[in-house]
Amino acid sequence: MTLTTERPPVSPSKPRWWRRPWVAPLAVVSAVFVAYSLPPYLSLDPAQSRVPAPDFFPPHFVVLSLHVIFGSTAMITCCLQIWPWFRGRYPRAHRIIGRVYVFGGCVPSGLLALVVSVTTPYFGPATAASGVVLAPLWVGCTLAGWRMARQRRFVDHRRWMIRSFALTMSIVTNRIWAAVFVITLSPQLDTAFHGDQAFLVSTAAAMSAWLGWVLPLLVAEWWLERGDAAKRRARARTTTG
Repeated sequence: MTLTTERPPVSPSKPRWWRRPWVAPLAVVSAVFVAYSLPPYLSLDPAQSRVPAPDFFPPHFVVLSLHVIFGSTAMITCCLQIWPWFRGRYPRAHRIIGRVYVFGGCVPSGLLALVVSVTTPYFGPATAASGVVLAPLWVGCTLAGWRMARQRRFVDHRRWMIRSFALTMSIVTNRIWAAVFVITLSPQLDTAFHGDQAFLVSTAAAMSAWLGWVLPLLVAEWWLERGDAAKRRARARTTTG
């Protein structure tokens, strides 16, 4: 009998939790963002809102609060959904949390975001237009991913959910771009903006609103295409070999 110390190969169906080092930082960023954003909208006090309410739409604070609450649910559940180790080890929990992500997070938050976008005039029409485009796109990508899972088309499910994830987390990149643009545009306050602070803020808001979700979605598409190209090369090597 021959003894060997060689370990059996690790099955690819059982990913190790430490092989996705970006999962933990993403979860921390999401938790910090939610901890900062959510409390004013749980206070039930419209004076705590970070977005001014227009006089012509009294339910604005309620709609905005629900949008933030559902959006926070989407962000937190999304961190678990994109974690390969969690998906592989707890498939039933993945399915349950996935339904929460779709119907308790993205869909209601996206629909409410559409209402908020058309009833919040203070950041200008360009910012409102971004929200009007983003909201149905977010809902559509998420529902497409859910539908693919229902049909057991898991490759397509993954593709649509990567797009949904990019749009869910775009609220974070939106805030980052907003800070960048306010800092970089402030020296031009007295020149390009003629001393109008509101004009500067609305410009920064519009630029960050569009870049906040367009760039993550483009990165997601690049990532998907990169994976497809790698698979095509692997198939070509197999065929020619």
